[in-house]
Amino acid sequence: MAAEKKWIAGATKKKGALHEALHVPKDEKIPAAKLHAAAKKGGKVGREARLAETLKGLNHKHD
Repeated sequence: MAAEKKWIAGATKKKGALHEALHVPKDEKIPAAKLHAAAKKGGKVGREARLAETLKGLNHKHD
């Protein structure tokens, strides 16, 4: 059960890989338009971009 709770840690093993693939410096945020365009691509970059979009939506705090 513990492995199922930590699936995000396993999915994001290489930190900065998406920044490198999209040619965005690591100290800057990836623009939403560039992330959305990358999410439409196939392969590893597309998969990482779709995960990034999903995780971006999980950070909202509901009060």
